[in-house]
Amino acid sequence: MIWKALLLVYVELRVTLPIASRGRRRFHHRLSPQGIADAIDSFLGFPGLVCNLTNGAAEIDCAIKQIARPLNSVTEREKGEFWPSPDDTRPELDRLAPVGQYHSIFVFWPQHDLDNQQSVPGSAWGLGMGASDCTNDATYAAVANAPAPDWRNEARGEVWLHEWLHGVCHHFAERGYPMPERDADGGQLHGYQRSATSGWTDYYRDLMRGVVVEGDNRLGIPRHAWNKSPADSRFTPR
Repeated sequence: MIWKALLLVYVELRVTLPIASRGRRRFHHRLSPQGIADAIDSFLGFPGLVCNLTNGAAEIDCAIKQIARPLNSVTEREKGEFWPSPDDTRPELDRLAPVGQYHSIFVFWPQHDLDNQQSVPGSAWGLGMGASDCTNDATYAAVANAPAPDWRNEARGEVWLHEWLHGVCHHFAERGYPMPERDADGGQLHGYQRSATSGWTDYYRDLMRGVVVEGDNRLGIPRHAWNKSPADSRFTPR
């Protein structure tokens, strides 16, 4: 199956947020050219990672759009932690990724002002969710900027793969394929160890081939699921 994916790159952040004990706080900064290049280089490793880990059963056809307007709102997902939800990226979702256009939407955003060591509060590097009406029937994932070494301290493209898998596991679970506990976050829980060079890709490989052992079962996404994914409107781009 070919998954059509779109990466929205927000270069500038301009928000004012309620911060506990500090009142309202303003964040305004831009990504550096190198910060953008590091993220895009990692994202371009994502399609090859998917193809390799599924042994060619799934392929990614990706597009990248740089967004001119500042990201001017973020959503509080937990107390004191914020992220660019589909509500915050709605203008671009509706203009660039209407229903039926893409299987997966990715958002890259400038959470961290690395030069001045200031950040929009939030503990996760990335967040991912399943397809729904609010995401224009595409899986949705957001990944923040990071110092250059962080992008290279894992398999190339791994952070994008990880967040994408949250949405993909949700998709296949809805269609009757049982997922291991905690789906993409379940590596350590199921006895896998993180590699210094390839991250958690041993776990992702088994998850994406449907062979993660949990009790007496082998769980995840078997090859025939990739090959014969239901042809419904949610995953049939025009």
